[in-house]
Amino acid sequence: MKIRHKFNAKRTECDGITFASKKEAAYYQEVKIRQRGGMVVFFLRQVPFHLPGGVKYLADFVRFDKDGTAHVIDCKGMKTPMYIAKKKMVEALYPIEIEEV
Repeated sequence: MKIRHKFNAKRTECDGITFASKKEAAYYQEVKIRQRGGMVVFFLRQVPFHLPGGVKYLADFVRFDKDGTAHVIDCKGMKTPMYIAKKKMVEALYPIEIEEV
């Protein structure tokens, strides 16, 4: 019996990696194309940000561009109250802004 995700996200595999959603897998493919084109130097997946109280926020991607900028990316379909709270805490504690795609 298959268990459905609570927000109907479809787990998707790409390059042997299982992503939580089709949207996340599509962003992965997009960033790989940008990397091959030289616009992206490298990227990381599932990057943890540690918050007070033992709470952890996992960014889907951190992308490092050729121009020296870094981008924290979250592939969002549904903004839950928990996500909104964690996003605010991360942005208050770290000098970053989480970009949603």
